[in-house]
Order: sequence, then structure tokens, then C-alpha cells
Amino acid sequence: MPDPIERARDIHLVIFDVDGVLTDGSLYLSDAGKEYKAFNSRDGHGMVMLRDSGMILAVITGRRSEVVRIRMESLGVTHVYQGQRDKLPAYLALKEQLGLDDPAIAYVGDDVMDLPVMRRVGLAIAVGDAHPLVQQHAHWQTRAAGGRGAAREVCEFLLAAQGKLQALWTAYTN
Repeated sequence: MPDPIERARDIHLVIFDVDGVLTDGSLYLSDAGKEYKAFNSRDGHGMVMLRDSGMILAVITGRRSEVVRIRMESLGVTHVYQGQRDKLPAYLALKEQLGLDDPAIAYVGDDVMDLPVMRRVGLAIAVGDAHPLVQQHAHWQTRAAGGRGAAREVCEFLLAAQGKLQALWTAYTN
């Protein structure tokens, strides 16, 4: 079985779950029923660096939220699937639309509803505080928790595996 770095070299699409991956999983609700989520700005910058390196980014999330639409739009993520309690149909549609095979796709998840997709992709990634069953089925796991730098860690891992990270650091330090 290829190690995670080998798997990462072939990735062209990264799909992120939202709640528990791009956020810490907390749901903030106002008395009026308005939903709020907190996103980590460093995670966002990692996603932008990954996108700018040529990687395709997507989100498949079980919940619907206007704030997710707004945040993904600000990061330039154009493949956004919300309200997908069963994530596999969205995954299959996206894969077909982009003409990619499973080995070219990574998925970042944290909970059991992510497993049907994670079990198919070329690189299944669990965030640091993922459910134990998700950790068991992951090819690689972040040290950071969801919403607390896990997405940034994923982005830097992929960039490093594909030989693109050092050039980014050089651009920032020169």
C-alpha cells in the first residue's frame, strides 16, 4: 500500500468537509435562529495557496449555511455542495464532472458520515480530533484539530509532497 506522501503526489482535487474540519464543529445560533461559524484564517490562507498552486478545491457538507457559501466564495472555492447528508452522490457527481479517478482525489473528514467518501478516495485524511472510526480509515491524520489549523496542515502536506511548498516559502521570504 502506498504511503501517504506517495498518495499525495497524485492528488489534483481536495474535498473538505466543513463542520469539524474547516470549523471546530461548534454551531452558534442566535435567538432568531441565525447560524454563525468560526473559520480559521490560516486554514483559509492554506486553501488559497493550494488553489493558487493549481489544485482544485471543493466542499461537501451535510448542512446548509449562507456563511459557508460566503466563506467559500471568498476563498475561490467554486465546487460547493451543501445539504449533502449522504455525501457519496455529490462526490460521484463532482468526480464525473471533473473527469478524475479516485486516486487523484483527497478528502478531509472528521465524522462517520465522511467514511463512504473517505473509503473511495486516493488519500483519506482525518483531522486530529476526528472520530476514532474515521481515524482508523484514514491514510493520514493531522496533528491539529478541525477548525484549529488542520486544513492548513493538509494544504502544506500536499504542497510539500508535490514539491511546491519550498518555492512558496521562498516567495514569502525574498
